[in-house]
Amino acid sequence: MVVSCETRGEILKRFKRNIADCNLIDDSDDYIVKWLVARDFDLDQAEKMLRRSVEWRRANRVDEILDQWEPPVALVKYYPMSIIGNDKFYCPVSVVAFGKADWRGILQSVSKTDYLRYLTYMAETNYVLMRKNSLLTGKPVTLQTFIIDMDGLSMRQMSYKPFREVGLEAIKISEANYPESLRRVFIINAPKVFTFVFSMVKPFLHQATLDKISVFGFDRNEWSVALLKEIDADQLPVYYGGTMTDSNGDSKCSSKVNMGEKVPSSYYLDVGRSVPKDDMTFFILTRGTKKKFEFKVVAANSTLKWEFMTEEGDIGFRVYYYVKNENEKVDVVSNARLESHLMMQEGEIVCTRPAIYVVQFDNSYSYFSSKKIWYRVIVDLPSLDKSD
Repeated sequence: MVVSCETRGEILKRFKRNIADCNLIDDSDDYIVKWLVARDFDLDQAEKMLRRSVEWRRANRVDEILDQWEPPVALVKYYPMSIIGNDKFYCPVSVVAFGKADWRGILQSVSKTDYLRYLTYMAETNYVLMRKNSLLTGKPVTLQTFIIDMDGLSMRQMSYKPFREVGLEAIKISEANYPESLRRVFIINAPKVFTFVFSMVKPFLHQATLDKISVFGFDRNEWSVALLKEIDADQLPVYYGGTMTDSNGDSKCSSKVNMGEKVPSSYYLDVGRSVPKDDMTFFILTRGTKKKFEFKVVAANSTLKWEFMTEEGDIGFRVYYYVKNENEKVDVVSNARLESHLMMQEGEIVCTRPAIYVVQFDNSYSYFSSKKIWYRVIVDLPSLDKSD
């Protein structure tokens, strides 16, 4: 939809009035307009998207994540993304050594929940850096640039099912909660297998995101010229066509850039068979079916907590809520298959509004196997502020 600048201004004013009750992390026009752009200035769809994201942030305590959550050491040391500087528009530049990363090792060292939470942690870290750059320059900085290095990518990596599944889930979370956050994405050293990877990802990306992606093969002269048009040489390692080196002359700037290393097996999780706890109960979920447990939450900011395991095979898990007389289900934890037969699954969310919260177990994808599920789900009321 083509919208004139004058019309966009009027829509933005109306949008700000409509969401005035939302507690946003940033109330600037530059931030608010992102949600309109992501929905082609459809006022109703943009408001729905923003309100869902606000609730997602509250339910998952995203505003406190940098201060109150400590990432697993395996992710801090081996997740292959590093902020190296700024582009010519003061947007943070991150290098992702995607191709040489030990994705199998990473995902065998942390739970899927912690992996996805770490991506949110990194997104919030980048947002703080953008705010700092805005204050330093006196100009709005709301975007970031990525260099994704595919050198070393193999079909063996891409055939690892848990990596494909968590990758698609991460893209959905990013598109839903961090819209219009990219200025440019440079994918370099892309081998033939990348075509397979990109074909899986494209359906989940908004067209505005796809328009910012440039893909290059192994021609270093071609992609380094493209990078230097957007990023000053002193903000790029020599390895990527710039002039930056470590103090010891390392052209890759290994002290700043995680270029992908094998994760030692000492970091791997102990995924022996889980044992149900005394306060758990069980049910049998037959093949091809789902089971839902409903919890009526009457007090906002109550906490819904769960833990569960399966005796054989993984299980789909989802948490959503609905309000009677409102024809809409809102996902709080999107449906995902979890390896609950390998480790106990635990989590919690803040119930941001009174509603019916639904915990769903999903075995609909299994044509042959029923699953025995041990579980415990409780709702804790919000604690009273003793200072009142």
